[in-house]
Amino acid sequence: MIDPSVKQQLSGYRQSIDNIDAALVHMLAERFRCTKAVGVLKATHELPPADPAREEYQIERLRRLAQDAHLDPDFAEKFLNFIIKEVIRHHEAIAAEHGGATEKTA
Repeated sequence: MIDPSVKQQLSGYRQSIDNIDAALVHMLAERFRCTKAVGVLKATHELPPADPAREEYQIERLRRLAQDAHLDPDFAEKFLNFIIKEVIRHHEAIAAEHGGATEKTA
């Protein structure tokens, strides 16, 4: 049997985790609303869906932020790369809807 104080502490941690997960989902939704607007702007002006220089800068920036936050920079990079791939996929789809090219590089 679990000690009631341990059970209460575990419940508190789990509630915090649930709240953080909800916040992450909402932040990702807002991020994708912004990147969708970027995709429309790029498609409208016939810009390529991907921007390798921007992606490289963002990865370096996120790695520094992760290190400062005591989060594994490799994990942070993998997470951002996953998001970037999804954003590029969305931008390619938006470009195709606007009759533009879907090349990944300029």
